[in-house]
Amino acid sequence: MPDWTYHPLSPALVAVLGRGRAHRAALHAIATLSSTRAGRGVVRFLSHHPPVPDDLRGRFGAVVPVRHAADAVRALPALGAGVVEVGPVAAADVDAVRRAAEGRTCTLVVRAADDAAAHACAPFADRVVVGPVPGHVHLDDPAPAAALDALADPGSTVLATPALLVRSGPGWFQRVVEAGTPTGSPAPLRSVGRDPRRWPAWLWGLLVGLGMVGAGLGAALITLGPLLLWYDRAYLGMDRTQLGDLNDRLVPFLQHDRITMAGTMVAIGVLYAGLAWGGMRAGWPWARTALAVSGTLSFPTLLYFLVIGFVEPLHTAVTVVLLPMFLRAVLGRPAAPAWSLRPDVDEGVRRRSLVGQLLLVATGLGMLAGGVVISVVGLSDVFVPSDLVFLGVHAEELREASERVVPFVAHDRAGFGGALVGAALAVLLLSAWGWRAGERWVWWTLALSSAAGFLPAVVVHLLIGYTDVLHLAPVLVGVVLTAVALVLARPHLCAAPARVAARTR
Repeated sequence: MPDWTYHPLSPALVAVLGRGRAHRAALHAIATLSSTRAGRGVVRFLSHHPPVPDDLRGRFGAVVPVRHAADAVRALPALGAGVVEVGPVAAADVDAVRRAAEGRTCTLVVRAADDAAAHACAPFADRVVVGPVPGHVHLDDPAPAAALDALADPGSTVLATPALLVRSGPGWFQRVVEAGTPTGSPAPLRSVGRDPRRWPAWLWGLLVGLGMVGAGLGAALITLGPLLLWYDRAYLGMDRTQLGDLNDRLVPFLQHDRITMAGTMVAIGVLYAGLAWGGMRAGWPWARTALAVSGTLSFPTLLYFLVIGFVEPLHTAVTVVLLPMFLRAVLGRPAAPAWSLRPDVDEGVRRRSLVGQLLLVATGLGMLAGGVVISVVGLSDVFVPSDLVFLGVHAEELREASERVVPFVAHDRAGFGGALVGAALAVLLLSAWGWRAGERWVWWTLALSSAAGFLPAVVVHLLIGYTDVLHLAPVLVGVVLTAVALVLARPHLCAAPARVAARTR
């Protein structure tokens, strides 16, 4: 359970279950998911924190009472904890310690109440101490700087108290790891040489993004101009005028599909450029993963032609040019950590921003579902009922009039679905992983990409008179959710307090 679900949804859980049960339910949910290797992989993927620095490994974690030991030992290591202290442990609690110790992936320290309990727990724990554990610092302050100050003593082990974790959320471990990672400064563009063989991965990612923006703008200009290029006319066996003669709404229908597609391409380009410049250049591992996941699922949509039967030369050319750059971006050597963290603004601002984060994650999931549905429709029925109402025909009539028109529309429709999947994944992962105080580039990347994707879609529908409410509802919901999310997130993401002193390499 990441912070963007823990904090926004906690009030509802507390109202239903009560405060204590709600917090136990959250811990138990993470523990259940983390009880298998695959589940731990899911939790780590959702948090996607950088590797724990060598000098901090095994030196921070949490202290929990016996009743939460089993869940804590299963749940917290996947979040980044290396040590779990359980105590005070009495003789009656030995079975609980034994159950907690089974299959553990972290250091288990038992703080025994007496010698008898210590002796009984010794076979199950990595360390058993009667009374306070020497070197263990129980921390109530959620600021990562407080943890790092305590960890400055090489003999100390810093443990979050239950109160700290309840207040801060499960992302506290990740914030400590990020703050404790030695960092440098991001490489300036002028440091890149002229030899492309030596260009860093982030530059290739930036070029992919700029290329997508250029391709999207080019597609928009073609749509607003001739609409059909020579290969379109050759495939259809007719020109724009003849398409209009076939159905007077077919040309604006094609324009609405292609403008929406062009806006999505520009949005993808903005997202990729932001991930490359703001994320990969700063050494954030999650930015590279987000680019890789999005591109890996969107580039292969070129192969939709195997189902549709229409190969678009321009689409193919763009893919041929950008795909090698994409591979260099995701397979090249990642940049060393070079981020600068800022202290969180007040807790209320952070909590409101987490609501915005949840809304944008939900928007990304909705876009992903929409992209899959549009791809399936494009590869099968091609039209949804509102399309045919707008066109004023049945699909069979179009097929009878021309055997190429429906596959031509299918190509546009399925291609848009594939592009929407790529944009959705980038929005989803950037929103899930990029939320940190002062990361202005995250806010601007999401704002500009949303404008590029949503505004053309809304405007073109209004201009051509395709105003079916149910058809436009997903777009309008996305616009509202995104606008609210960006308003809530701006004070946090665009905050500019003094930077935290970074640990230099």
